[in-house]
Amino acid sequence: MEEPVDATAVLTPGQQRVQRPDVVEVALDERDPEALEAPGPLPGAHQGDDVVTGLAELTGQDAPDEAGGSGDRITHGPMVPCGARRRFTARARGALAILGDVGSPSAVVVGAGPNGLAAAVTLARAGVAVTVLERNDTIGGGARTAEDTLPGFRHDICSAVHPSAYASPFFTRFGLRDRIPFVDPDVPYAHGLDAGRAVLAWRDLERTADGLGPDGPAWRSLFAPFVDDPELAAALLSDSPLRPPARPVGLTRLALRVLDQGTVLWDRRWQTEEAPALLTGVLAHPIQPMPGLGTAAAGLVLAALAHLEGWPLPVGGSQAIVDALAADAVAHGARTVTGHEVTSLGELEDADVAMLDVSPRALLALGGDRLPSRYAAWLRRYRYGGGAAKVDYALSGPVPWADPGLGRAGTVHLGGSRGQMAAAEAAVAHGRQPVRPYVLASQPTTFDPTRAPEGQHVLWAYTHVPAGSSLDPTETVTRRIEEFAPGFRDVVLASSARSAEDLERYNPNYVGGDIAVGSVGLPQLLARPVPSPAPWRTPLAGVYLCSSATPPGPGVHGVCGWRAALAALRHDLDVRQEPDLSP
Repeated sequence: MEEPVDATAVLTPGQQRVQRPDVVEVALDERDPEALEAPGPLPGAHQGDDVVTGLAELTGQDAPDEAGGSGDRITHGPMVPCGARRRFTARARGALAILGDVGSPSAVVVGAGPNGLAAAVTLARAGVAVTVLERNDTIGGGARTAEDTLPGFRHDICSAVHPSAYASPFFTRFGLRDRIPFVDPDVPYAHGLDAGRAVLAWRDLERTADGLGPDGPAWRSLFAPFVDDPELAAALLSDSPLRPPARPVGLTRLALRVLDQGTVLWDRRWQTEEAPALLTGVLAHPIQPMPGLGTAAAGLVLAALAHLEGWPLPVGGSQAIVDALAADAVAHGARTVTGHEVTSLGELEDADVAMLDVSPRALLALGGDRLPSRYAAWLRRYRYGGGAAKVDYALSGPVPWADPGLGRAGTVHLGGSRGQMAAAEAAVAHGRQPVRPYVLASQPTTFDPTRAPEGQHVLWAYTHVPAGSSLDPTETVTRRIEEFAPGFRDVVLASSARSAEDLERYNPNYVGGDIAVGSVGLPQLLARPVPSPAPWRTPLAGVYLCSSATPPGPGVHGVCGWRAALAALRHDLDVRQEPDLSP
């Protein structure tokens, strides 16, 4: 398996890693009218915005010593015919002065998270001149990794575990597994029932069923159709749920199981406490009341993926995924501007297409009165779920779990019984802090020691809180972990916390701390954010929504950006052939 992509390297078609002596940083004074051929300052621009043609500044790493002069630039690949007319008047030039050659098709991507970068890669591979605008100083969105507690301890700031990384049709085409290394725990997830009792979900379905006693056959029958049809998960991640299904038989089987585990009948198949608790720990991921059809649909797919190829963790952290995407986009001519927050669609008027990796709320603000009233009404009705509140820990040693089985899992759910978790999620939905909160934890250094100094560890954990909560979760999460791991406080060297309010401030897509970028209740899974077979397209010509507020929804899979980019190529740029994304 290849080493992680270096921040200053790009991949050639033969997968040889080469240093780019022409990767440079170019300072651009956006307030200089002559430099930009613009009449004045760009609306919403920040003084000192940097245009970065390489990845060094984007990822927060040092620039290469051999960087060239400010006159260097990366040439684009072959350009596709531009079938789209200019959609807007050329009024706001600003950051888009770097879009590329006059007459070439151009795109601007707002947001350098996994979906935004997936859109950038897809468009750049088709020969489109791409500019990515990112409000933060580094790229990554919900997949950043940083030293957030102590030097040498690398923490995933938002997403950490990636069940859909292997199943994603975009990442399959992109060859993600050939570009960066992953670790795959034999126990993708485990569940803590009480202080000394845990139940494990193995990648091997039969081994999991064997450990569930009388409920083993019921667990096996629940997930066997997914294991027997490994293409079903990829099909579910591929398109809008309002299009005719590619695998109708598999979808019917899923629907029957959603009814089984998403309604008041959800206990009917189980005889013991262990199996339903193990499953409910996964159903609780979407931060929604349970039972529910949406939580059952999302949770069953996540749990099925654990039995297919596991819940992988990128070596070194989630940043490796976005670095690989950014490296490919740069290698095919894309440019990225960091530290620039777009405040109006008027800033994007020079582009043939605009890809927006933003929430529906942000789209309303950006579009203003340009948006047709009916579409705007749908966006205003879009619902957001409960919030997450997160704590990162630097540890002197492994977590001292009372049940050693929890130490074998990549992801640990601490929630108690099914009834206790349902009560906790109901409290969150009604704006109350749960008495016995659900906590989700990831212990990556058990499998990837590169993220901490030798012999030491990091722990990533979050709990569910009411939307918009300003509660510091440190004590709540620490106390809950201590229940299942007596002595945990003794191994904590340092911690860093983000409330739900902090998470929204960090990433405005997380409205109220909703890391799913919108409720995953069944109606909104079908109308995300509008009831359309092509929900990535907005009524504005050339403007596309490509965030997790579009199908297939939350997760680091890149499909939202990929599907939006394919739609833009087909409908606005007259490109009918899907670009090759392989390394």
